[in-house]
Amino acid sequence: MEEYAREPCPWRIVDDCGGAFTMGTIGGGIFQAIKGFRNSPVGVNHRLRGSLTAIKTRAPQLGGSFAVWGGLFSMIDCSMVQVRGKEDPWNSITSGALTGAILAARNGPVAMVGSAAMGGILLALIEGAGILLTRFASAQFPNVESCSFWSIREARLSCSTKFGGTLMRIRP
Repeated sequence: MEEYAREPCPWRIVDDCGGAFTMGTIGGGIFQAIKGFRNSPVGVNHRLRGSLTAIKTRAPQLGGSFAVWGGLFSMIDCSMVQVRGKEDPWNSITSGALTGAILAARNGPVAMVGSAAMGGILLALIEGAGILLTRFASAQFPNVESCSFWSIREARLSCSTKFGGTLMRIRP
């Protein structure tokens, strides 16, 4: 569980809910400002007023929707951590799928399955990208203690990993 540097579970729900509300409100505010500006009558004053009206009406609603999604996701994620006893990408993927299914429950089982699939796929892509970025970043800074086999060949020292890759070569 030391792999992730996140808050403990009760506080994580509050953090994620607040962060999602903030992202939804700011992103929704930007989007609604553009949309309100475009859909207003001609004239700078009318367009600015329409933009501001769209922001005030829609941005808090979008922020609330994002907060519901973030809070539900975090509650399911914390439940998965508690039940499984470990924190790994499968918790996030499952939480995304279950969150999508729960939020689409009012629209019927077909919508639930579709939203669950989309939530799971989206979170799998996010987790996969995070794993790849971590792997590429850690390959730039090899850890000498992680070498399982040192060999001296052709007047150079090389470190091989248990996966068969060479981490580093040192030439004298």
